[in-house]
Amino acid sequence: AKRQPGSTIKPIVYSAALEQGMTPATMISDATFCVYQGANLGQKCFRNFAHEGGSGSHTLRWAIEQSRNLMTVRAAAQTGMDHVVDMIQRLGVSQQKYPPYLSYSLGAGETTVMRMVNAYSTLVNHGQQLTPTLIDYVEDRHGKVIWPDDWRPCDGCNAPDWNGKAMPRPVSHSKQVVDPLTAYQMVHIMEGVIQRGTGVRLRSLDRPMVGKTGTTTGPTDVWFMGGTPQMIGGLYVGYDNPTNLGRYAQGSSIAAPVMKQFLEQALKDLPKVPFRAPAGIRMVRIDRRSGKPVFGTWPTDEPLAPVIWEAFKPENEPRRRARREEDEQKKTAPKKAAPTQRQTKDDSDFLQEQGGIY
Repeated sequence: AKRQPGSTIKPIVYSAALEQGMTPATMISDATFCVYQGANLGQKCFRNFAHEGGSGSHTLRWAIEQSRNLMTVRAAAQTGMDHVVDMIQRLGVSQQKYPPYLSYSLGAGETTVMRMVNAYSTLVNHGQQLTPTLIDYVEDRHGKVIWPDDWRPCDGCNAPDWNGKAMPRPVSHSKQVVDPLTAYQMVHIMEGVIQRGTGVRLRSLDRPMVGKTGTTTGPTDVWFMGGTPQMIGGLYVGYDNPTNLGRYAQGSSIAAPVMKQFLEQALKDLPKVPFRAPAGIRMVRIDRRSGKPVFGTWPTDEPLAPVIWEAFKPENEPRRRARREEDEQKKTAPKKAAPTQRQTKDDSDFLQEQGGIY
């Protein structure tokens, strides 16, 4: 059945924003956002979930972790909805390109669970396209693969001992639909959804995980999408005929616990494996709230730690940009003559003017 994905579409929307130059530390205003739709329709003003008001400027990462609607439509407008709907189609959420309306950045277009799971799997797969299958391959009685015809064996994958060479990998012929750096940035952000965002109920599984919740208008359906490097899954909860689930129904309170119950069994025999970063990613220490680079301190394992590691592309790594700007300012700044007398007052001068300390 096709349903509106709600906020589970937001990681795809922000992937388009990252591709167009934003970073996980880009500051976005969480404030009223209205668009004029013409004389007949008038002005449309978007709202956060549960009619919550704005909360000022925050990082792009925070917008996804807390699933803020106003920040999402503002980022989509700045990115350009043509780029957003193109990203949605490239990841296979829709067969045909959605109309470039801002409402589609909040999950207004219909899709299926399988398409959404495949889109998230593509992001975890460093942006390489995946094709859902019911049967991966068929072997004969001797263990020879007889289907599909283009089956590619991985020579050395099952070697009993390491020969000192690089790990053998089968040649991939899949299409690169998303830049691998962009895909990893989004995966790294979605890990924060589990650690301190709307998917925090799954944090007790204590393993590297990504996730995103979703709640449609009504709400008629509640979603959860996510998983580990080895397994990505998804679900929605709703009636056969879309019916209001009640005003307090949310993806975080209904869909996320269902996914957690499944993953507890599905992952219990799988090792804890971190998400692998592609070549070129720059990990930078930043202040989690302001998005600015931090020096002199280090991130911790605490979910709400003020300093975190953030993934940047080489061209917009904040440390490099800051140094370049400082160098340019030093070159262009006029040279000032050395002051002949003290021009600023220090603490002692202030205290003398005030008559001492009382």
